[in-house]
Order: sequence, then C-alpha cells, then structure tokens
Amino acid sequence: MSERESRAAPGRVGTTVQESQPYWPARRKAAPNAPNIVWVVLDDCGFSQIGCYGAGISTPAIDALAQNGLRYTNFHVTAMCSPTRTCLLTGRNHHAAGMGYLADFDTGFDNARGAISPSAATLAEMLRDGGYGTYALGKWHLVPPAECSPAGPFDNWPTQRGFDRYYGFLGGEEDQWAPELWYDQHYVPPEGRDGYHFSEDLVDRAQEFLSDHLTATQDRPFFLYLAFGACHAPHQAPQSFLDKYRGAFDHGWDVERERVLARQLEMGIVPPGTELAPRNPGARPWTDLNADQKRLVARMQEVFAGFTEHTDCQIGRLTQFLSRRDKLRDTLFVVLSDNGASGEGGEFGSVNEYRYFLGLPDTLEENLAGIDQLGGPWTHNHYPAAWAQAGNTPLKFYKKFTFGGGVRAPLIMHWPERLAEAGALRTQFHHAIDLAPTMLDLAGVTPRPHYRGVEQMPLHGASLAYTFDSPGAPSRHETQYFEMGGQRGIYHRGWKAVTNHRSGDDYAADRWELYHLDQDFSETRDLAAQEPEKLQELVDLWWREAKAYNVLPLDDRAQARAFARDPATDARLRFVLYPGTRLLTPVTGPNFARRSFRITGFLQNCDDTASGVVFAYGRRAAGLSLFVQEGRLWFDYNLAGRHTELSAPLPPLGRVGSLGCALLLHEEGRTELRLMVDGRDVASAPLPMAFPAGFGLMSSQCGMNEPSPVSPRYSAPFRFGPGLDRVEVELSEASDETIAGLWLAAMASQ
Repeated sequence: MSERESRAAPGRVGTTVQESQPYWPARRKAAPNAPNIVWVVLDDCGFSQIGCYGAGISTPAIDALAQNGLRYTNFHVTAMCSPTRTCLLTGRNHHAAGMGYLADFDTGFDNARGAISPSAATLAEMLRDGGYGTYALGKWHLVPPAECSPAGPFDNWPTQRGFDRYYGFLGGEEDQWAPELWYDQHYVPPEGRDGYHFSEDLVDRAQEFLSDHLTATQDRPFFLYLAFGACHAPHQAPQSFLDKYRGAFDHGWDVERERVLARQLEMGIVPPGTELAPRNPGARPWTDLNADQKRLVARMQEVFAGFTEHTDCQIGRLTQFLSRRDKLRDTLFVVLSDNGASGEGGEFGSVNEYRYFLGLPDTLEENLAGIDQLGGPWTHNHYPAAWAQAGNTPLKFYKKFTFGGGVRAPLIMHWPERLAEAGALRTQFHHAIDLAPTMLDLAGVTPRPHYRGVEQMPLHGASLAYTFDSPGAPSRHETQYFEMGGQRGIYHRGWKAVTNHRSGDDYAADRWELYHLDQDFSETRDLAAQEPEKLQELVDLWWREAKAYNVLPLDDRAQARAFARDPATDARLRFVLYPGTRLLTPVTGPNFARRSFRITGFLQNCDDTASGVVFAYGRRAAGLSLFVQEGRLWFDYNLAGRHTELSAPLPPLGRVGSLGCALLLHEEGRTELRLMVDGRDVASAPLPMAFPAGFGLMSSQCGMNEPSPVSPRYSAPFRFGPGLDRVEVELSEASDETIAGLWLAAMASQ
C-alpha cells in the first residue's frame, strides 16, 4: 500500500505495530489564496481626524495605506465601543448579540449582558476553524464585570472566543504610560522602564506574535486584531509629538472645521455642496473665548494631534514589518474607528477625565495649572467637545449619538494583491456588521451552524467585497437601525430618520428628524415636516427592526445601568485579600461608592520599620490608598487628582497587630475618615465627600499599588514586606438613600 493510500485509509490496530495501520487525521487547512488579515481599530477617532479624511493632523502611514487602497466614505458603526466591536467581530447586530450598550453593564436583559452571546461566534472562532492563526492585541472591552477576575470565568476573554493569543487590557480605556495589562489570562506587571508607551508596546507584541506564527506555521494565514487604546482619552504621547503641534490650532475650532471641509471637498470625501452642520449645543464660538481659555483648549488639541500622529507611527512600524517579511502584498489591511470623536470633555476639557465619570465639576483654574503636564504621566486628559465636533467634520454631535458624528466612521482597505484601483473612494452604505462577512467571503470560510455546542444565529451583515471592483454598484446594505442609550435612528435606501433623546424623557415625545443622506451628507436639512409619509415609513421600519434584532426594552440609563445589578454579585459585604492579589471591578471586588466602609490590614511577624501599601483601590488618576511610610500610617483620598491626606505616627510595627481606616457617612451628611492601629482611633478628619460612583474597571490591590500609584508620595508598586498577612474590607449595607445617590450621580455624569 502506498503512503498516500495509508494516510487516506482509516487506522487499524492489530496485535503488533507490524500488523497495524497508522492514520493521521486531516489538519485544518485554509482555502487556497486565503489572505492574511490585519484589523487596526482606532478608538474615538472621528470621521475627519485622519489626514486622508481631511484632518490637519499628520498620519502618513495610514495615508499611504489609503493611497494604495480604498477609502469608504459611507461606513457606519454603532456610536459606542463595545457594541461596535461586537458587530465587527460577529457580523451580527449588537443587541441581538447581547451588547446593547457597554460591556461594563449586565442589565438583566439578553440584549445587554455585557458579553457577546454564545450564539454569535466571533470572526476569530470562524477563521480559526478555517485554518487561520488568530491573535488579538489591545482593547477588548467585551467581558462583563462579573467575569473580570484573575480567577475567571474566562468564557468571554479573547482566548476563549477564538483568539490563540492575547495581550492587552479588558476595560474601556487605559493609561498609556502605565496600563493594567493581561497576557492571555494572567496579569502582566508594568515594565517600569523609561520611555515606555502602550501603543509602542502593542506593536512590539504584534511583531512578536506574527514572527512566531511565520516561523512555526509559515503556510498558514493569520488574522491579527490590533485595537489601540488611542485615540481615546487619556490623550498621552511622547513629548516630541506633543511639541510638534505647538501653535498649530491657535486659529480655533471654527476655522479648523472650515479648513477640514475644504480639504474633504477637494479630496472627494464629501460630495459637492456639502455644508457644515450647525455648531453643537454647548459649543461656544471660538471668538467668545478669552486668552487663557484659548491657550488651554488649543494645547489640548495639540496634545490630541500628537497622540494621533504617534499612533500612526506605530501603524507604520507594523506595515514596515509586514513589508520586510514580504507579507504586505497578500495581507488585507483594514483601518477603522469604533465611533465618532468623544464630546465627554465638556466645554473646556479636563486634565483628569475621571472627574467626568465621577460627576465632579472641572475648573478652568485647575486645568490651566496642569497645562504643561497635559499628555504626560500625571494627567488623564481629554479635549473639549468643540474640538470633537471639529474631528467629526462636517457632521454634528459625537460618540453616543446616532447622528452622523456618532456613527459615520473612516474605513480604509489595503490589499495590493487584490485591489487594483489604488487611492479610490467608495460611497456605498455599509455598517460594522458587514466586515466579518467580508473577511469570511474572501477567506473562503463558511460558518458552521454550531460553535462550542451552541446553535448560531445567522450573520446579519453582507460582504462588501463587491465594491472592490465596482465603484458605482448600488449598495447591497439597504437598511440599518441604530440605537444607543435611548438614541434611535434608521437608515433605509438613502434616507435616515433619527432622534435626539434625553435620558428620562418619554420616548413617545421624541421628535424624529428626517434627512435624505444621498443629498444631505451632513444632516443639515430636516425634511420631517415636508415628508411626513416618508418619516412615518422609516419610524415604522425602526420598530420592526428593533423587534427583529432584540433592541427592546429601550434603556436610556447610560452609566446608571450600573445599578441594575444581579443581587448575587451585589450582596457581598466582606472581602479578604491576600498580599499580591487584586480584584478587578466593583462587581468582583468591593464597591466603595456612597457607603461607609472599613479596611483592616493584619500584620504578623512584621519588621519594626516596614513600609509599603497595605491596601489600594485605583491608580494615579483616582482612588484611595492606605500605606505606611517613614514610620507613619497614611491614607490618600484621590478624587480625580484632588488629594485629601491624613496621617498618624506609628509605634514599632513588630508590636502592632493591625492597621486600618474607616470612612463613615453620618446622617447629617458629613463624611469622616479615621485611622486605626490595633482597632483604636489614632487620627480623624473630615472628607470632602463620600466615595463617588463611576470608577468602573479599577482594581482593589493588597500589599501593593500598580500599575501606577494612587498617591504621589510613593512610586508603584511600593510593596509591603512579608509582615502583611491579609487585608479585610467591610462594607456597610447600601441603603435606599445610597442607591438614590448613586443613580443621581450617574445620571448627572451623562
């Protein structure tokens, strides 16, 4: 029998090997000519914040991809990050796939579980089944908070949703200088080296993953999903990039919008006759600002521009790597953004975005005082909303809205081996749900009806590969609903109906606006009054689509969804942490918000002069820390860069059994902090307020504080020595008044 016949025949086991027939099962093999696939997903990058879409920001690496590929000008997303990423990675609409809003919230309804439904296999799962190596790096933000735990469950982590390897962060945003990172399913301590930047680290790891792949399985195609933390706040980059743009935006956001639109018209990004959308509510004319205000907000835009260009440089490093390995020609390289530019910076931006999350007011004086630190390690900065509208030129509104500024995004496709028309534009309407079907189409992969034993829902998107060779072909994606936090919209054959809903308002009272997008790119001419029948047709269609794709019940609570929590995850009032451990969220760990609490560190055989962090919650941007330093017990209460400290002298620690603190909320509204040694009060002081809601994915840490320090009095990780046995955290019950306060704080922060 020939070797070929032996391999094809079923195996047979005899008494001896000489009497047996070996058999090797067929390995998964990709289709012939299946391309390598690279996705670069930018975060909060507006429609016009890339050079090849009209920006005044230098992005030569992305521009080069566009010059040799295709740019799409009618590509749409969902207005928020987790939902868009769900659409991208599954080819299904986000509510149907379980991600109606952010991954931070499981509301108790199947359309917003904070995780991708098991019945929606990811592109990585489908491509791996089709013979691909699959690698994810950067932002994930698709794990519900109850599963953000170093002990699992890991069902919704990247390595359990089809990716062979992962390196990145689990939440919605990260400090670029000191990120909290995970490698596959274990925590990665920060490097702590001078000059470290997260975007550079991601591309280093991407090259590592791809080098391993090309070395070990050179004939196997790969799918690389690279999701930068950029250009989401905090806007942070090396000083040379920040300094490059000094003075570049002194003309202000109104002139910037006009300049960008002029470039877009010249490039053909927008059709002739396109007008600038009206100034967004709350965005002041540049001429109304005084000199200090202009100096501050111009610097914030300079920092954002430097951050964007720095990110582009890292994309350039990746394309150069692929070119050196002779892989750029046969790689479908995709660049896109997950939603429009973010207006969360408010009127004058912020040196610390956590003030927005925590419902704390910003002051111009504080921001001016931090102007020279913007973009560096001691700020967590965000630019003003008016710059975000400029970044969405010529559109209106921002991220979170279902108007163009929230849902129209850049999309670039580069594939020299297949795309013959270099530098061309495509204007067909498409949506994030179309990218996964496109990749499967080009890879020759047919999805299976079951993955991981679960029956799969059909793909909702359709391949856009037909646009590659047919610039004038009519769009095959004719209808698309939008919904985000109560905001609603519907596209159908060139028309769009949309609402501007306010949380808490009656949905029935929402006013629907109507735009003919084929003739009104920037949604400036509301035709609702002139075309009532067309409007009603679209509104009725929205309701049909909403029922078909599990959009209901409508939920406009935004961050207040955090308080629609599973009682099983909310009832725990006592936590015991051991040195070196961390709990990742206020769901898996203690929720300190708007309640009294006590933290006690128990010592055993401690050195008299020991020092270090006993317990910390948070990082440089915000949090709290109980620590020992130079013979004193300290507590730092860091409200988004506003520090309240209390300290007391300590006896020799060898004679101390416990160190602790208590935060007490008194009935009359006072908040008090007490420091304790062996259960006895040694110091007390008033605090400005109870610990606010809104911290999100912040770690509780025992015996250390990393990746960055809550207090500027020490450097991370400032580990406590072997004398710390454990830390116990005790929380008071959450009263009705506490829950009401949490609700109001969350609503105020929207």
